[in-house]
Amino acid sequence: MKKIILVISLACFAYSNAFAQRSPEGTAEIPLSYYLPEGFTYNPEVPTPKSFLGYEVGEWTIDYGQVIRYFEALAASSTRVSLEEFGKSHEKRPQILLTITAPENFGKLDEIKEDRQSLRDAKASIDYAAMPVVLQMGYSVHGNEASAINSAVLAAYHFAAANEVADDLENIIVLIDPLLNPDGYARYSTWVNAHRSMNLNGDPNNRELSEAWPGGRGNHYWFDLNRDWLLVQHPESQNRVAKFQEWLPNIYLDFHEMGTNTTFFFQPAIPSRDHPLIPKNIIDMTKRMADYHVKEFDQSKGLYFAKERFDEYYFGYGSTYPDIQGSVGILFEQASSRGHLQESDFGLLTFAHTVKNQFKAALSSFAAAADIKGDFNKLTHEFYKDAANIAASDPEKAYIFGSEVDAARGYHLADILRQHQVKVFELNEDITVNGVAYKGGKAYIVPTDQPQYRLIKAMFEVRNEFKDSLFYDVSAWTLPMSFNLDYAGLNSRIYNLANVSPIQEDFALTAGELIGEDDAVAYAFGWESYYAPKLTFELISKGYLVRTSTEPLTIPTGKRLNRGSILVGLKKDAPKSDWSKLENDLDSLAKVTGINIHKISTGYTAGYNVGSPTMPVLKKPEVALVVGTGVNSLEAGEIWHLMDKRMDMTITLLPIERIAGADLSRYNVLVMPNGTYNALNKSQAEKIKSWVGQGNTLIARGNALKWLSEQEIATFKFKEEDEKKEEGLKPYADYEKNTGARLTSGTIFHGKVDTTHPLGYGFDQEKIYLFRNNNLFLEPAKNPYANPVTYTSEGLASGYVHPENLAKVKNTASTQVKKVGSGRVVGFVDNPNFRGIWFGTNKLFLNAVFMGQIIQSGTAD
Repeated sequence: MKKIILVISLACFAYSNAFAQRSPEGTAEIPLSYYLPEGFTYNPEVPTPKSFLGYEVGEWTIDYGQVIRYFEALAASSTRVSLEEFGKSHEKRPQILLTITAPENFGKLDEIKEDRQSLRDAKASIDYAAMPVVLQMGYSVHGNEASAINSAVLAAYHFAAANEVADDLENIIVLIDPLLNPDGYARYSTWVNAHRSMNLNGDPNNRELSEAWPGGRGNHYWFDLNRDWLLVQHPESQNRVAKFQEWLPNIYLDFHEMGTNTTFFFQPAIPSRDHPLIPKNIIDMTKRMADYHVKEFDQSKGLYFAKERFDEYYFGYGSTYPDIQGSVGILFEQASSRGHLQESDFGLLTFAHTVKNQFKAALSSFAAAADIKGDFNKLTHEFYKDAANIAASDPEKAYIFGSEVDAARGYHLADILRQHQVKVFELNEDITVNGVAYKGGKAYIVPTDQPQYRLIKAMFEVRNEFKDSLFYDVSAWTLPMSFNLDYAGLNSRIYNLANVSPIQEDFALTAGELIGEDDAVAYAFGWESYYAPKLTFELISKGYLVRTSTEPLTIPTGKRLNRGSILVGLKKDAPKSDWSKLENDLDSLAKVTGINIHKISTGYTAGYNVGSPTMPVLKKPEVALVVGTGVNSLEAGEIWHLMDKRMDMTITLLPIERIAGADLSRYNVLVMPNGTYNALNKSQAEKIKSWVGQGNTLIARGNALKWLSEQEIATFKFKEEDEKKEEGLKPYADYEKNTGARLTSGTIFHGKVDTTHPLGYGFDQEKIYLFRNNNLFLEPAKNPYANPVTYTSEGLASGYVHPENLAKVKNTASTQVKKVGSGRVVGFVDNPNFRGIWFGTNKLFLNAVFMGQIIQSGTAD
């Protein structure tokens, strides 16, 4: 009987300490001692989280505003702490950084930062032990991974108040970025707190644990910010990367969550999936740090694993971006409670438990920094010394890139590079490389002999050979390809002869201008510019007469304008006095968009005249984007961001649940991103079909094409997946490897675009790079005019693809047009707006929006 009582007592004690103890009110009471490590004492003048918040960490999901105010209180109460705001999110929430170090270090932070830049100088002589180690902690880049930000509060309190860390802080600077995704977390924290019962319920079906679409993972535009470190397309990433470059932290901790029925993961990741550009000593240091995590978790008998999942391949993660710059990035993944309590295969998983594990990882990382601090600075310096040696022997001394017809795409790639402290030079005069002309003022050169050598190679290289055929994310991100730019590696002779000048701090897109005679009967500009749709939409919105040329046009100055060029004038009922207003508007818009606008002095132009019927009037795109349950939120967000943020276009986010009752006649363009669309029934499908048939444009992508086929709205025929019969006997353990190798996770292919087709307007050459992350192989339409974008027989451009899939993709259709009544469906197999970085194929999508209306019905299948 005593044994039974003892067992019951121990079980109750374990439950109350590891999970939650119920109070009479039904709330979860969690003592601060549950989190804090043994053997530490704390300065009573520093406020504990509960004394400030009114509840202990882990009882509620903390509001970001509360975090900011608590950090302000820490900075006011401790001489170890300072707080700064270093940017704002899309929704104007502050991005903050808490700096914790010995008081005497604060007077010389600028000096310390400057000294740290010498780590990138291969020739510098550095006393590694004398230079403080910088340990940066980044939390909750995915907004619904809340254990991270909540543990940041504990880390901030511990390092600000623990007496026993004072000596270590003399040589360590701790940087805490508590929330990398303020906007997504605001959605999540509001949801779970609004649905939290006083009596916690771990039922996985509980509403608290099931966020409404799109959830809190992404930012304001629903992007995954943990893929944006390299691409820097959002202010959160741009500000964060700038701070990273300012500090050059030795260690960067990246706190995440994973599936509920797991334990805790820390790196190293799967060894065969380390990127070859990451030096072995960086990986070795990751392994050395793992010993400290093992010690910390073994002390509390916590479950964990390493080396079995995730990878160190794509440099856009918070855990891999540091590795390509001489820092040590560490990924932590905690099993998620996705609320305050959830049942799991391992028992009840409390929010408090998940927070505690994240905090333990911060403690173990600090212990590593304290013990081997000198080695971290040496590691970073050796990284750049090795890079200098490799660069010296590299036959490619520079990369050149640009577009002869569109300055904007080259400008934006150059701007990305400079945000990563890559030195970029502007070409001052025309040169030809490998038969390709690069224009002065529209092309850039990036020397490889500079500290960021490895990062430059990662951005420009073509890699088609791999140790492993499985990828956690994309296998290729060759940036000049995503911008569809001409580019080449340069040898020393060509590089040394190039006339260049460094781009300046105030680097900006060159302003456009009005060109030509003073008295104009019309104005025109090419569709080649990236921002031509933005300018066009603005002019239509202002009420001007806007047309597009379906045939080349030569204006009196001798300038040839290609198909898709835009002609602007006044409508017949407009007063003549509006001509001066039009010219003023064009002048200001040319400056903003970087587009040169030509004055046409006579309508009697060579070849086709200005009044030719080959120049139809463009209607203003009234766009509705389908969003909601079943729709891929990432892809919907990419479209929203492109149109709203870049092109300054109005767009309706149309919930899928509202389609049944919506007046679709308000729109002439409907966009269906990749998704299942099971929420739409047969009558709603008929409604969409009827709307298209009335002369409108439906743009659909990926699996939306399959839904359209199933609903008999438009038929898209895909190659059937082979039922592969495995021959002989194979080990069960090889199943995942063999099947996963057939996935196309993110690869770049060669494509061909018909530049005479409205969907190909603005492209100056047939060659195009296409990004693919699916195994949908679209059979070419029987109508020979209905396949404006196809894959070539050349196939792979960069990245991994299984040989079977490579054979299947060749000569298939990437984009296809179907006729529905007097309207049309534009089908995209591949995502032309992937992660906001595919500037080169954005034009295909925007052409569907603007030019879909002029596609002749006979050219659709």
